[in-house]
Amino acid sequence: MLSAMADSLFGALVLIVGPEAYVAEQQLAEVLADARAEHPQATLNVVEAANLTQGQLLEMTGSALLAVESVAVVTAADLLPADLTETLVGVAKDIPSETLLVVVHPGGARGKGVLDKLRPLAGRVIDCPALKPWELARFAADRARRLGTKLDGEAAQQLVEAVGSEARAIAAAVEQLAADSSAATLTAAHVRRYFAGRAEVSSFAVADDVLSGNHGAAVEKLRWALSTGVAPVLVTSALAGSFRALGKYFDARADRRPEPAIAKEVGIPPWKLKDLARQARAWSPSAVGAAIKAVAKADADVKGAAVDAEFALERLLTELRDCLDSSKAS
Repeated sequence: MLSAMADSLFGALVLIVGPEAYVAEQQLAEVLADARAEHPQATLNVVEAANLTQGQLLEMTGSALLAVESVAVVTAADLLPADLTETLVGVAKDIPSETLLVVVHPGGARGKGVLDKLRPLAGRVIDCPALKPWELARFAADRARRLGTKLDGEAAQQLVEAVGSEARAIAAAVEQLAADSSAATLTAAHVRRYFAGRAEVSSFAVADDVLSGNHGAAVEKLRWALSTGVAPVLVTSALAGSFRALGKYFDARADRRPEPAIAKEVGIPPWKLKDLARQARAWSPSAVGAAIKAVAKADADVKGAAVDAEFALERLLTELRDCLDSSKAS
């Protein structure tokens, strides 16, 4: 926890850096929890860098007349407008004692200039590197431990094999498994029982069909997956991860990077680039952006905003087909 690093979080910059979005979100949540514990009445402002203006940045981070504590969070700092770089760096050099500034940056080449200037000014830098394949089982076990249960080594590996390599999907699967079991230790038997049928149809198979434009097959696999006990949140997690990877692929390809560098930036094994390149031919960057927004809404729906999660997912697949059609028409 951050409270151990200093007497106060306030009056400092916390920098959260790395491409593992789920881990970065969890780290941000911990920072905010520590800030609330220190000053429960502190105001909170969260703004994506692309939408930030100079006036808003200065207002969020300026010294208040009544010295009211505040937390200012700038996300996706790689998208910060170039003309705000020096303003943000200037703010980071002289943060008021009642203000906590948190900047979240995914790393990579885009926006590296502002990141390099902020690093030496940060009171703490929290790195969130992409998880390596051999780290995924340990990540699953760590997530279970945070939830107050235990996932043994064999169970953690089987869960990763069933769910895939996307951190958010692994975390969601662990949460669902822990919620549905009262066992102190989750074993391989628990995982096999919970994920029965996943070998034939997984949430990632649905996502692959969606990105490949096979709408009918995607709907059929979705219905079968849900009927065999696949949690709806795993479907939205798989779709979100697949579309984020496609978006990163477009960015890396535009920079004319070599294939190994593209694979590293996207966070996939090099052998998967061929499939991603094939899917990218049918999609435009704007259509991918629209798809990510649709998936985010559906994710909220299946987590409680909608009455019928299955209907919300089928509607999502139709919306994603429309996104793909718009890409083909442009």
